[in-house]
Amino acid sequence: MSKSIWFHPISIENFKDSSVNMDKHLDIEIVEIGDDFIVGRMPVIEKTKQPYGILHGGASCVLAESIGSTAAALSMDNTKKYPVGIEINANHISSPTDGYVYAKATPVHIGGSTSVWNIDITNDTGKRVAFSRFTAMHKNHPET
Repeated sequence: MSKSIWFHPISIENFKDSSVNMDKHLDIEIVEIGDDFIVGRMPVIEKTKQPYGILHGGASCVLAESIGSTAAALSMDNTKKYPVGIEINANHISSPTDGYVYAKATPVHIGGSTSVWNIDITNDTGKRVAFSRFTAMHKNHPET
């Protein structure tokens, strides 16, 4: 059995009704968590499509950054640090028109001041839609 990369024990139950802000607007939700990965999904609907009826590349990037940021947050002591995205890139491979897209974040590097995450985005049948690399800076909470 592999050792968990998460700072505190975590389960999918911790994510019930946890969507806020941009994630809530785009209906992004966490659907799976393993010892070294996390998966979120987003529907391909009017608010996530571009004018030609296909998934908007920006929506894919929001999904990737949301899941990457969640993974980064889970891998650190949130009483001392919090993640801030400093770089994201994405390659869009296919153009779904309906269903859901799923983003699976796995770590490339988890350090004290940064973490880097690969995020693979697939459709309902497992076909790759996009892939992304996300880097988070681990910022110290301001002194209070």
